[in-house]
Amino acid sequence: MKLNDGFLDSMKEAFARFREHDATGATDVIQRALRGGSPAAEPAQEASRPEQSISARLADVLQRFSHARPEQTAHDVEDRGHFSTRSYANAAGQRDYKLYVPSGYDSEPLPLIVMLHGCTQDADDFAAGTQMNALAEEHNCIVVYPVQPQHANTSKCWNWFKTTDQARDGGEPSLIAGITREVIESHCVDTKRVYIAGLSAGGAMAAIMAQRYPDLYAAAGVHSGLPAGSAHDLPSALAAMRGGKSPTPARATEKPRCPLIVFHGDADATVHYSNARELMRAYGEDMTARDQPSAGLAGARKYTVRQTTSPDGVIAELWTVHGAPHAWSGGSTRGSFTDPAGPNASAEMLRFFLAHPQRH
Repeated sequence: MKLNDGFLDSMKEAFARFREHDATGATDVIQRALRGGSPAAEPAQEASRPEQSISARLADVLQRFSHARPEQTAHDVEDRGHFSTRSYANAAGQRDYKLYVPSGYDSEPLPLIVMLHGCTQDADDFAAGTQMNALAEEHNCIVVYPVQPQHANTSKCWNWFKTTDQARDGGEPSLIAGITREVIESHCVDTKRVYIAGLSAGGAMAAIMAQRYPDLYAAAGVHSGLPAGSAHDLPSALAAMRGGKSPTPARATEKPRCPLIVFHGDADATVHYSNARELMRAYGEDMTARDQPSAGLAGARKYTVRQTTSPDGVIAELWTVHGAPHAWSGGSTRGSFTDPAGPNASAEMLRFFLAHPQRH
């Protein structure tokens, strides 16, 4: 078959449709091109069996190089479960949260993952971007998304930099812990497999929760966040985000309390990459590293994984995503602040979590 300009144009269109998650449309374009039609041509009659076979193979190749599975697949998977809105209140205030319960939920205790969104986001946005509900459906986990309202922070950021929101049983930590406990009490949850993760301000708050509630959370994930104690007010928070040393003596001085997985892009212009190294510093200086290839995917980012274990035997894992911005690695474009070209942070965090149940 001669690869003329029309055929190449058709392949470009098919590729673009795959990137837009229109697998059916892309396959139609390929079949039309194999029959000699142009991208703008009307669909002809049903293709012959050889053409169907070739187009199927081409479609498979294009899908691999599109670097993302069709979004309707994730939609179909996560829609099998139940995603509902609830509310929790205590002396510190009130917060709504969204709860995903997988279709496989029965009498068997399931892992619980608490997901803390970043600034300007909400539960629906964060769930769509991280695709954690689809993974929870696949691995039979419950996921809860606490929501930070605008009246608590004008940008809907978790207030990780306020001293009143850094202590156990007070401020926002008490609300997040209260939501976690409420889900545990209302559902069949394996209390040895309760985890917390977050992005940016949510990642910084996840680091605080891991330090303050090691009896509640078995492991934590921090994506593009900062260590607990990095700041005590807004000016010190901005300095910490830029990578400067905080004036507070509380910066990362505590021993690590639970296993930690960190994701951070080394081109992050919002929260400096040095904060990822600072998170790991508490676990130890001796880190084994391995550079990872791009897994053969066009446009995929390279990354380096480093692992270390604290003197007390607490493990930590750092994923440095090379050239990545301030965004959830491997996330879906359905949500904000996502980087589809990176390794799948959601899948790797879930893998790390399930390998580290509560030690106590």
